[in-house]
Amino acid sequence: MKVLVVTQYFWPENFRINDVAEGLVAAGHDVTICTGIPNYPKGEFFAGYGWFTNLRQEKNGYRIIRIPLLSRGSAGQIRLVVNYLSFAFFACILAPIKLRGDFDVVLCYQLSPVTVGLPAIVMKLFKKAPLLLWVQDLWPESLSATGAIKSRMALSIVAKLVRFIYSYCDLILVQSQAFLSPVEAMCVPSYKIVYMPNTAEAFYQPLVLRADAQEKKLMPEGFIVMFAGNIGAAQDFESIIDAACLLREETDIKFVVLGDGRALQRAEAKVEELGLDGKVVFLGRYPTEMMPAFLAAADVMLVALRNDPAFSYTIPSKVQSYLACARPIIAALGGEGARIVEESGAGFAVPPGVPAALAVAIKKVRDLPLAKREEMGSNGRKYFETNFSRERLIEKLTEQFIRAKRK
Repeated sequence: MKVLVVTQYFWPENFRINDVAEGLVAAGHDVTICTGIPNYPKGEFFAGYGWFTNLRQEKNGYRIIRIPLLSRGSAGQIRLVVNYLSFAFFACILAPIKLRGDFDVVLCYQLSPVTVGLPAIVMKLFKKAPLLLWVQDLWPESLSATGAIKSRMALSIVAKLVRFIYSYCDLILVQSQAFLSPVEAMCVPSYKIVYMPNTAEAFYQPLVLRADAQEKKLMPEGFIVMFAGNIGAAQDFESIIDAACLLREETDIKFVVLGDGRALQRAEAKVEELGLDGKVVFLGRYPTEMMPAFLAAADVMLVALRNDPAFSYTIPSKVQSYLACARPIIAALGGEGARIVEESGAGFAVPPGVPAALAVAIKKVRDLPLAKREEMGSNGRKYFETNFSRERLIEKLTEQFIRAKRK
């Protein structure tokens, strides 16, 4: 099939849709990507990209058409809103001009913002092709949960926008089973909603590192609790740092943070303020392809989200990465993410926003025999292969393309 993928974020930005595009090409689909100029997460255009540079590319069998936008910057919420709206505005105008020819389906990969659905609707109408919206973030719930919008009136307006976008979709794919009810509550018939979980890139595999591996050399001495991924408002770094503070006397336990994001500077400042410089180590951002080796250097992986009902619906994508690499997991979150970690036998879940419970869980895992931690990791890998494999995801996506096309 000729598949048009509409997504504000794409390679060289690190998002799961990159790997999905490659999987669709490998399955025989003709894939075109409509996306923005890469600027996530630092808020600046990547080197070699701009309003008039690298707007058309080919990579790994698919075509990339880039739409101008205003970068995220680092100035705060207003600049972020402008970034969101600029992509939606320019894509609605330019995508029909830049994307010639017919498409069999339009697949919209909807992280934040939901406004990415607007140009997807435009392309659906211009190309007379069915639209599948793959919901990764629930709006307006995630806006309320992160504190990005507190006004009830503003949240009500966003909810109306979401209902409008959903009404034009032929199918709505959701990354978590817990999304089913909130999406249906937006006046979407249940038969239009399909559970479509995320996978992890093929390079996420269990590894055994050599003693002289560079990733091991970067680790501090001791029992390594590692967080890998975005450091934002949703990830509840306040609780993670408070747990590290409670474990101050457990001198062998060290926290290693890989990644960056809008809340990084605030997290670093709190670590310094509490005198936890040797306890919590920030290593910065590394290429995604290096993550399996870093994960192999850790003793247990950590995933956390703020204590808000909206976050109990979601499955953080790092959960699939951790499972795929056969690493034991501590999950400081509720709902679907916690269920998967415990159901898989890969680790333990504790209530979100409770540093004392997180500290207890970390000591519990540290005190387990190595063989038990390895068993937990093996359980996670088996669960991943059964429930989240890339091959099965591409098969399910193709099935839904066919279903939408027949309608």
